[in-house]
Amino acid sequence: MNDTMITIVGNVVDTPRRRQTKNGFEVTNFRVASTSRRFDREQEKFVDNSTLYVNVTCWRQMGVNVDESIRKGQPVLVYGRYYMREYKVEEQLRSSYELEAVAVGHDLARGTSQFTRVYQSGPNVTVTQDGDGVPVDESDHWLDLDREPAGDEPEREPEFASVP
Repeated sequence: MNDTMITIVGNVVDTPRRRQTKNGFEVTNFRVASTSRRFDREQEKFVDNSTLYVNVTCWRQMGVNVDESIRKGQPVLVYGRYYMREYKVEEQLRSSYELEAVAVGHDLARGTSQFTRVYQSGPNVTVTQDGDGVPVDESDHWLDLDREPAGDEPEREPEFASVP
């Protein structure tokens, strides 16, 4: 699949809105306004071109981080997949363009920022050790080899994949 990847530099237009989907995923949405400038030789000054407004979607942990880090009016850079979504309003087909963010950050050409690394915790793992501190082999348990066979059920040998 060919994705259209773009980078937009601009200002956050509204306060980021974080919500949770029906499936429990975090998602944060906000808009970025980007206005290009050019030097007009006749007027001898810079003039603004038209402003591009882009809806940005940030999923999962990035959405949480954006909600806690980005504020309305701040200069940002957003890199991600640009795509069109079609929808109907009163039987009229409409289009919306969105940027699904892969990376979001403050524009450090226009200010400073502090970075705090977020560490995600992994699952709790307990390792049983014998008297000498060596991990105990519990593979019989998770291979169901430690259970007693039912009355008429024959004992079965463990199945291992053969290596050619």
